[in-house]
Amino acid sequence: MNIQQHAGFYVVGVAARTDNAAEKNGNGKIGEIWHRLLRDNLAAKIPNKLGIDLIAVYTDYESDHKGQYTYLLGLPVSSIQNIPKNFVAKHVPDGRYAVVTSNRGPVTKVVPETWHRIWSMSPGELGGTRSFRADYEIYDQRSADPEKAQIEVYVGLR
Repeated sequence: MNIQQHAGFYVVGVAARTDNAAEKNGNGKIGEIWHRLLRDNLAAKIPNKLGIDLIAVYTDYESDHKGQYTYLLGLPVSSIQNIPKNFVAKHVPDGRYAVVTSNRGPVTKVVPETWHRIWSMSPGELGGTRSFRADYEIYDQRSADPEKAQIEVYVGLR
């Protein structure tokens, strides 16, 4: 397992509360957030952005992967000053992260598969115990084609 130490950073974007049960049964909010961000070209309206790679942040965990969490889709930023109305800023804390790379394939298939793999990993396989403070996914050039996407999931560790 690839373990990395990261400095904290901010992400600004669109967010909602959800849980994995709702996402699995079709009553989730993640698809709606993606649709809204892309349809309305909201990423272009985020000030102080640090690049073009979309970041999906999972934070404000109620408990573990079975409880509610906040899902935010946006861009990393250099400052959270002057954030437009209807945008949310979340801080990804510094710390140790296990980096899990998805297989390549349709994004709607590889992202859930990667999370199922993470949920089934023991702390020994993952490289530590999950912190449930923040996890995030990076959508870079490898996910430009949604039918042949590959992403990296950064899982926060204690």
